Amino acid sequence: MRTPVTDLVENLRAALARPGLGSSDFDLNPEAVLPEGRKLRPAGVLVPILKQEDGPRLILTKRSSALKHHPGQIAFPGGKQDDGDTDVTAAALREAQEEIGLPRDLPRVIGHLPSHETVTAFDVTPVVAVLDRPFDIVPEYGEVDEVFSVPLAHVTEPANFLVEARRWRGQRRKYFVVPYGPYYIWGATARILRGLAARMNP
Repeated sequence: MRTPVTDLVENLRAALARPGLGSSDFDLNPEAVLPEGRKLRPAGVLVPILKQEDGPRLILTKRSSALKHHPGQIAFPGGKQDDGDTDVTAAALREAQEEIGLPRDLPRVIGHLPSHETVTAFDVTPVVAVLDRPFDIVPEYGEVDEVFSVPLAHVTEPANFLVEARRWRGQRRKYFVVPYGPYYIWGATARILRGLAARMNP
Protein backbone atom coordinates (compact mmCIF):
# COMPACT_ATOMS: atom_id res chain seq x y z
CA MET A 1 0.00 0.00 0.00
CA ARG A 2 1.33 3.43 -0.94
CA THR A 3 1.82 5.97 1.81
CA PRO A 4 1.83 9.79 1.65
CA VAL A 5 5.60 9.69 2.20
CA THR A 6 6.04 7.32 -0.74
CA ASP A 7 4.00 9.68 -2.88
CA LEU A 8 6.03 12.64 -1.65
CA VAL A 9 9.37 11.03 -2.42
CA GLU A 10 8.24 9.83 -5.84
CA ASN A 11 6.78 13.23 -6.70
CA LEU A 12 9.98 14.96 -5.66
CA ARG A 13 12.14 12.55 -7.64
CA ALA A 14 9.97 13.04 -10.71
CA ALA A 15 10.14 16.82 -10.31
CA LEU A 16 13.92 16.85 -9.91
CA ALA A 17 14.34 14.59 -12.94
CA ARG A 18 12.56 17.03 -15.25
CA PRO A 19 14.92 18.91 -17.59
CA GLY A 20 15.51 22.58 -17.00
CA LEU A 21 18.15 25.24 -16.65
CA GLY A 22 19.51 26.74 -13.47
CA SER A 23 18.31 30.03 -12.06
CA SER A 24 19.85 33.35 -11.13
CA ASP A 25 19.24 36.46 -9.07
CA PHE A 26 19.28 38.20 -12.46
CA ASP A 27 16.47 36.18 -14.08
CA LEU A 28 13.94 38.99 -13.80
CA ASN A 29 16.51 41.66 -14.64
CA PRO A 30 17.85 40.85 -18.12
CA GLU A 31 19.34 44.34 -18.44
CA ALA A 32 21.84 43.56 -15.68
CA VAL A 33 25.44 43.47 -16.89
CA LEU A 34 27.47 40.74 -15.24
CA PRO A 35 31.23 41.24 -14.85
CA GLU A 36 33.32 39.32 -17.36
CA GLY A 37 35.52 36.56 -15.99
CA ARG A 38 33.61 36.42 -12.72
CA LYS A 39 34.35 33.39 -10.59
CA LEU A 40 31.52 31.77 -8.70
CA ARG A 41 32.16 30.06 -5.38
CA PRO A 42 30.39 26.71 -4.83
CA ALA A 43 27.80 26.51 -2.07
CA GLY A 44 25.07 24.12 -0.99
CA VAL A 45 21.76 24.76 0.72
CA LEU A 46 19.47 22.14 2.18
CA VAL A 47 15.79 22.07 1.22
CA PRO A 48 14.60 20.01 4.22
CA ILE A 49 11.05 18.69 3.92
CA LEU A 50 9.65 17.32 7.16
CA LYS A 51 7.09 14.52 7.02
CA GLN A 52 3.95 15.50 8.96
CA GLU A 53 0.54 13.88 9.37
CA ASP A 54 -1.19 17.01 8.09
CA GLY A 55 1.13 17.32 5.10
CA PRO A 56 4.85 17.88 4.50
CA ARG A 57 6.43 21.11 5.68
CA LEU A 58 9.53 22.95 4.51
CA ILE A 59 11.97 24.08 7.19
CA LEU A 60 13.47 27.55 6.76
CA THR A 61 15.56 29.92 8.86
CA LYS A 62 15.44 33.61 9.60
CA ARG A 63 18.97 34.94 9.57
CA SER A 64 20.21 36.99 12.49
CA SER A 65 19.56 40.71 12.18
CA ALA A 66 23.13 41.28 13.37
CA LEU A 67 24.76 39.59 10.37
CA LYS A 68 26.73 41.66 7.86
CA HIS A 69 25.27 39.88 4.81
CA HIS A 70 21.51 39.42 4.28
CA PRO A 71 20.51 40.25 7.88
CA GLY A 72 17.02 39.17 8.86
CA GLN A 73 16.30 37.44 5.56
CA ILE A 74 14.57 34.09 5.16
CA ALA A 75 16.97 31.40 3.96
CA PHE A 76 17.56 27.71 3.58
CA PRO A 77 20.14 26.27 5.96
CA GLY A 78 23.42 26.05 4.08
CA GLY A 79 26.51 27.88 3.00
CA LYS A 80 29.71 27.85 0.99
CA GLN A 81 31.64 24.65 0.38
CA ASP A 82 34.68 24.47 2.63
CA ASP A 83 37.92 22.64 1.95
CA GLY A 84 36.83 19.83 4.28
CA ASP A 85 33.56 19.23 2.39
CA THR A 86 33.62 16.47 -0.22
CA ASP A 87 30.97 18.26 -2.30
CA VAL A 88 28.10 20.75 -2.07
CA THR A 89 25.81 18.10 -0.57
CA ALA A 90 28.25 17.61 2.30
CA ALA A 91 28.44 21.38 2.71
CA ALA A 92 24.64 21.67 2.93
CA LEU A 93 24.38 18.87 5.50
CA ARG A 94 27.23 20.29 7.59
CA GLU A 95 25.77 23.78 7.58
CA ALA A 96 22.29 22.45 8.46
CA GLN A 97 23.75 20.68 11.47
CA GLU A 98 25.53 23.86 12.55
CA GLU A 99 22.66 26.26 11.87
CA ILE A 100 19.60 24.33 13.08
CA GLY A 101 20.96 21.25 14.88
CA LEU A 102 19.85 18.81 12.17
CA PRO A 103 21.62 15.44 12.66
CA ARG A 104 23.61 14.61 9.53
CA ASP A 105 22.19 11.09 9.32
CA LEU A 106 18.54 12.21 9.38
CA PRO A 107 18.05 13.86 5.96
CA ARG A 108 17.21 11.41 3.18
CA VAL A 109 18.67 13.17 0.15
CA ILE A 110 16.30 12.87 -2.81
CA GLY A 111 18.27 14.86 -5.35
CA HIS A 112 19.32 18.32 -6.46
CA LEU A 113 17.76 21.29 -8.17
CA PRO A 114 19.78 23.08 -10.85
CA SER A 115 22.21 25.55 -9.35
CA HIS A 116 21.36 29.18 -8.63
CA GLU A 117 23.74 32.09 -9.18
CA THR A 118 23.54 34.83 -6.55
CA VAL A 119 24.47 38.50 -6.75
CA THR A 120 27.16 37.72 -4.18
CA ALA A 121 28.92 35.41 -6.70
CA PHE A 122 27.93 32.04 -5.27
CA ASP A 123 26.91 29.05 -7.36
CA VAL A 124 24.33 27.54 -5.00
CA THR A 125 23.15 23.95 -5.38
CA PRO A 126 19.84 23.22 -3.60
CA VAL A 127 19.92 19.76 -2.01
CA VAL A 128 16.38 18.38 -1.57
CA ALA A 129 15.94 16.01 1.38
CA VAL A 130 13.07 14.39 3.27
CA LEU A 131 13.10 14.15 7.07
CA ASP A 132 11.21 11.10 8.27
CA ARG A 133 10.91 12.35 11.84
CA PRO A 134 11.16 15.60 13.83
CA PHE A 135 14.37 16.58 15.60
CA ASP A 136 15.39 18.96 18.37
CA ILE A 137 15.90 22.29 16.65
CA VAL A 138 18.86 24.29 17.96
CA PRO A 139 19.32 27.64 16.18
CA GLU A 140 22.96 28.66 15.83
CA TYR A 141 23.64 31.56 18.18
CA GLY A 142 24.50 34.75 16.37
CA GLU A 143 23.62 33.30 12.96
CA VAL A 144 19.98 32.22 13.14
CA ASP A 145 17.24 34.19 14.88
CA GLU A 146 14.45 31.71 14.18
CA VAL A 147 13.73 28.31 12.64
CA PHE A 148 10.23 27.79 11.32
CA SER A 149 8.30 25.73 8.78
CA VAL A 150 5.77 26.40 6.05
CA PRO A 151 3.48 23.94 4.25
CA LEU A 152 5.27 22.51 1.22
CA ALA A 153 2.01 22.91 -0.70
CA HIS A 154 2.17 26.69 -0.18
CA VAL A 155 5.65 27.14 -1.64
CA THR A 156 5.10 24.73 -4.54
CA GLU A 157 1.96 26.50 -5.78
CA PRO A 158 3.00 28.89 -8.58
CA ALA A 159 -0.04 31.12 -7.96
CA ASN A 160 1.34 32.04 -4.52
CA PHE A 161 4.38 33.76 -6.01
CA LEU A 162 4.52 37.47 -6.79
CA VAL A 163 7.08 39.69 -8.49
CA GLU A 164 8.09 42.82 -6.57
CA ALA A 165 10.86 45.39 -6.99
CA ARG A 166 13.12 47.70 -5.03
CA ARG A 167 16.13 49.91 -5.62
CA TRP A 168 19.46 48.08 -5.36
CA ARG A 169 22.81 49.68 -6.15
CA GLY A 170 21.09 52.51 -7.93
CA GLN A 171 18.91 50.33 -10.15
CA ARG A 172 15.39 48.97 -9.91
CA ARG A 173 15.64 45.23 -9.29
CA LYS A 174 12.78 42.76 -9.63
CA TYR A 175 12.56 39.57 -7.58
CA PHE A 176 10.17 36.79 -6.61
CA VAL A 177 8.37 36.71 -3.27
CA VAL A 178 6.20 34.00 -1.70
CA PRO A 179 4.85 35.43 1.58
CA TYR A 180 3.53 33.15 4.30
CA GLY A 181 1.95 34.67 7.40
CA PRO A 182 4.51 36.97 9.04
CA TYR A 183 7.33 35.60 6.87
CA TYR A 184 8.45 37.54 3.81
CA ILE A 185 10.23 34.94 1.69
CA TRP A 186 12.03 36.63 -1.19
CA GLY A 187 15.21 36.84 -3.24
CA ALA A 188 17.27 33.73 -3.92
CA THR A 189 15.18 31.59 -1.55
CA ALA A 190 11.95 32.50 -3.33
CA ARG A 191 13.57 32.08 -6.77
CA ILE A 192 14.76 28.58 -5.92
CA LEU A 193 11.31 27.68 -4.58
CA ARG A 194 9.72 29.10 -7.73
CA GLY A 195 11.85 26.71 -9.74
CA LEU A 196 10.74 23.79 -7.55
CA ALA A 197 7.12 24.88 -7.92
CA ALA A 198 7.45 24.88 -11.71
CA ARG A 199 8.84 21.36 -11.63
CA MET A 200 6.12 20.14 -9.27
CA ASN A 201 3.46 21.60 -11.57
CA PRO A 202 4.65 20.98 -15.14
